[in-house]
Amino acid sequence: MEKGERTYKAHCLVLPYPSQGHINPMLQFSKLLNHKGIKITLANTIFVHNTMHKISSSSSSSTSIAFETISDGYDEGGITQAESIEAYLDQFRKIGTKTLIELIDRLSSSGNPVDCIVYDAFIPWPLDVAKKFGIVGAVFFTHSCAVDNIFFHVHQGLLKLPLPPDSEILLPGLPPLQPSDMPSFIYVYGSYPAFFTMVVDDQFSNVDKADWVFCNTFYELEEEVVDWMAKLWPLRTIGPTIPSMYLDKRREDDREYGFSLFNPNSDACLTWLNAKPKRSVAYVSFGSLAELGEDQMEELGWGLRNSNNYFLWVVREKEAARLPKGFVEETSGKGLVVSWCPQLDVLANEAVGCFVTHCGWNSTLEALSLGVPMVAVPQWTDQSTNARFIMDVWKMGLKAQADEKGIVRREEIANCVREILEGERGKEIRKNASKWKELAKNAVDEGGSSDKNIDEFVAKLVQNY
Repeated sequence: MEKGERTYKAHCLVLPYPSQGHINPMLQFSKLLNHKGIKITLANTIFVHNTMHKISSSSSSSTSIAFETISDGYDEGGITQAESIEAYLDQFRKIGTKTLIELIDRLSSSGNPVDCIVYDAFIPWPLDVAKKFGIVGAVFFTHSCAVDNIFFHVHQGLLKLPLPPDSEILLPGLPPLQPSDMPSFIYVYGSYPAFFTMVVDDQFSNVDKADWVFCNTFYELEEEVVDWMAKLWPLRTIGPTIPSMYLDKRREDDREYGFSLFNPNSDACLTWLNAKPKRSVAYVSFGSLAELGEDQMEELGWGLRNSNNYFLWVVREKEAARLPKGFVEETSGKGLVVSWCPQLDVLANEAVGCFVTHCGWNSTLEALSLGVPMVAVPQWTDQSTNARFIMDVWKMGLKAQADEKGIVRREEIANCVREILEGERGKEIRKNASKWKELAKNAVDEGGSSDKNIDEFVAKLVQNY
């Protein structure tokens, strides 16, 4: 096919790391690019492709995106099939590189040559493939810029580990931080060495060679650190990557992410919420990966009950056995426990007055974008850093303090929930929440900071073509 015959501006191949929290923002970014005239092929691993549920056949927002696969070498079980995380990542690099090259060749021979690879920062090797083919390479960071900045300083040897216990950490673009505000791989040095290698070494191994560096945040949320990092790389903020109907409402067919590794229990959640007064419910969810121990589950459960407020609690099926005995029956007057639910719809429901969250970055961005105050109960990875910003920088919630055993006790849970739903501090937090909601919407709306960055990327791609 001659170049002039193409009906689209350019063709991007998008490669997420194979987990729900990475696929969602990259699929959402893909929809944005597609809406602006870019042809998109999104390639998941074979295992993820075969296990994902399409949420809604009526949603057309992702139907013009082509879905392809590459292999991570574990087509039957993904990462759970590997003997270790190290083994998985090594195999993914080897087999992924080979199958990615085959995919690019196949797309080219079918008349759809790839102009750009947008790849997850967790897997840096697609950039080497992009360079081999002489096409544009764009890295996509799924953490906040603040967290990426911390990992980068460790990578450069500018932040020495292990951290001295009571030190104050001063990094460019960030407020003064305590060791406990650091991502868990940094604070508890030596924990999860494979993940440490991935986020500290792999993410930044070839970032200097990337043509574009995208970060799923918005400029107004992290101005100082974005400005500092933009001096190092061609960094652009492109978030929040949340379906349009929850933000700028410019694309009516964009109501959900489109795909899920879980089956949401939509009707039960929303019917229950719709019968509750405005801002009266604490929504509780710890995402798709965080696992609470039995002690923490018990304290959280009784804390919710003792707050004497309504609560909607997502407890994944494999965690249900850790619920306190008789809890669901005993609290059925005030609470509803479900195995999964459509989080955006829940956060957008006016009955929800606060979000008890693990502070994963996607959940944090969703709460910011929908103006929902948070009770931060961070577990691991980047969540402690996000929690610090939620409470002290964005003033959008309260951090529930853990005891010396790392458990957040029931009194602390109950107090934080009550303070946000009923207390004086809750009023101030709600005011800030409304401000961030407006700023998030403006960033992705026409002419907003993220929208302009995406337009610049599209214009450059078209110019290259």
